[in-house]
Amino acid sequence: MTTLLDGYREHIIAAHKQPLFLLLVGFITSFVFIRFSVRMIRAQVRWWPGNVTPGGLHIHHMVFGLGFLLVGGVGVFATYGGHPWIDWFGLVFGIGCGLVLDEFALILHLDDVYWSEQGRKSVDAVIFGILFTALLLVGYVPLGVVPGEETRWGLITVISVNALASVITLLKGKVWTGLLGIMVPGLSWIGAVRLARPSSPWARWRYATRPRRRARALRRERLLHRRADRARTWFFDLIAGAPDKVSANHPAAHRVAERMAARATAHLDAHAARALARRSARLADRRSAAAAGAAGSAGAGHGHAAPPEGSGYGASGGYGASGSGYGRGRRAQQRRRTVRAGRSRTYAVQPTGLEPRSERHPHVRTHTPRIWR
Repeated sequence: MTTLLDGYREHIIAAHKQPLFLLLVGFITSFVFIRFSVRMIRAQVRWWPGNVTPGGLHIHHMVFGLGFLLVGGVGVFATYGGHPWIDWFGLVFGIGCGLVLDEFALILHLDDVYWSEQGRKSVDAVIFGILFTALLLVGYVPLGVVPGEETRWGLITVISVNALASVITLLKGKVWTGLLGIMVPGLSWIGAVRLARPSSPWARWRYATRPRRRARALRRERLLHRRADRARTWFFDLIAGAPDKVSANHPAAHRVAERMAARATAHLDAHAARALARRSARLADRRSAAAAGAAGSAGAGHGHAAPPEGSGYGASGGYGASGSGYGRGRRAQQRRRTVRAGRSRTYAVQPTGLEPRSERHPHVRTHTPRIWR
C-alpha cells in the first residue's frame, strides 16, 4: 500500500497529472455504474429504481451527462484552472464523458438503438475514449520533447514510426490492433505488415488490381478474423450486455422493412414514370408523322382535312410529299424550342382517321390507314 501511494505521488501528483487521472477515474466509474443500472432495469429487478420518466417522458442518461460536461468545462474556466478546483472539475467532466459516450449510438443514429446491434458503437466509443485518456496519462510528452532537457532523437524516431504503423493498421481495417498499438509499439507494426481486411480502405485502394492478394485476404477473413470478432463480441456482451435478437415479426423489423420498401417503390415509380414518358413521346412522334404522310399537302397546312376526291393531291403526289416533309420539320423545330425553354414536351395529336387494332397491347399500337373512296 505504501508503495502504491509513493508511486501515485511520484508519477501522478509530481507530474501534474492528477486532474487527468481523476477524469479517467470518473470516466470508467460512470460507465460501469450506468451499464450496471441499465442491465438491472432491463432485467426488471424490483429493488433497483427504474428509468427517470417525469410525466411519462423517458429522459436518457445522456442528458445528465451533458449537464456534467457543462459544469466541468465551465468550472475550469471560471476558476482559472487553479487547485484544488481543477481536480474536482476533472472528475465531474469524466463522469459526463462516460454518460454521454454510453449513448453514442443514439446520437449517431438519432434513434433509440441502445439494445440493438447498432448500439455496439457506444461500447467502441467508450473503450476508445478510455484508451486515449490512458495513453495521455501514462505516455510521454508528444514526441518526447521536454523543455529544458536534451532532445532524444531515438525516442522521437520510434514514436514517429509507431504512429505511422498505427495509421496504416487502422486503414487496413484492424481497429483494435491499431488502437492498442499506440500504447504497445510492436503490436501496430505487426498489423501494418500483415494483410488488410477485405472491406477496409486499404483493400479497396491496393487489392483492386491484385486478385490473388484479395483472395488470400478473403480466406484469412473467413478463418481468423471471424473467430476474433466472435471473441470480441463475447467480451463486449460480458461488459455491456447482449443486444436484443430482433425476430422477423418484431415491430422494429417491420419499420425497417417498410422504409426499405418505400425507398424501392419510389425508385421504381420514378423509373417507370420516365419510361412511360419516353414511350408516350415516341408514340406521339409516330402518330404525327403518320398523320402528315397520310394527309398530304392539305395535312401539312391543316392536319385534319380529308383530301377531296379527284383533287390530284394524293399521298403519291409530289406536292404532298414536300408538304409532309415541311410539316415534320416544323414540328421537330417546335419540340426543340420547347426543350430549350425548359418546359415539358407536349404533343397535340390531331384526328388522323387511323384506327388501332383491338387485339394488340394498349401501349403498342399498330395503325392501319383508312382508304378514302
